[in-house]
Amino acid sequence: MPIVVAMGSLIRLVAIVTSLIVLLGFGLFAIDEMDRGSKQQQTALANELEDKPQATAAIDPTAAQEAVRERKHGAVREAIDDANDVLLGPFADLVGSKNAWVMHGVPALMALLLYGLGLGLLANALPKQQAHGSDWRAA
Repeated sequence: MPIVVAMGSLIRLVAIVTSLIVLLGFGLFAIDEMDRGSKQQQTALANELEDKPQATAAIDPTAAQEAVRERKHGAVREAIDDANDVLLGPFADLVGSKNAWVMHGVPALMALLLYGLGLGLLANALPKQQAHGSDWRAA
């Protein structure tokens, strides 16, 4: 029984950590999008009209996009982006929009539902450790 209890705690911890990575990754994406200036917005609009994917907006980046992103961000930010890419990867192909916010927002929401809510519910469904040491007469 103690192994099952430890497994519930481990699953709960994994749910929290993956949810934090997804939220942090989306937050950093949002900061990048808000920090873009007028010139970058015009470039993004031109690329969108020409159906060119943006290097920083891809969830599942190509090798060239990954190299551009690595040059642009530091080591910590790149580690967060890589972990976020892995967590959002299963949901990347489910969205068919050209809008960067939709391309990141919908997979992030789906990941939070699966990793945060789903794993949290699984951890809560596992048996809990019973309190020991109480006297049967106290009930």
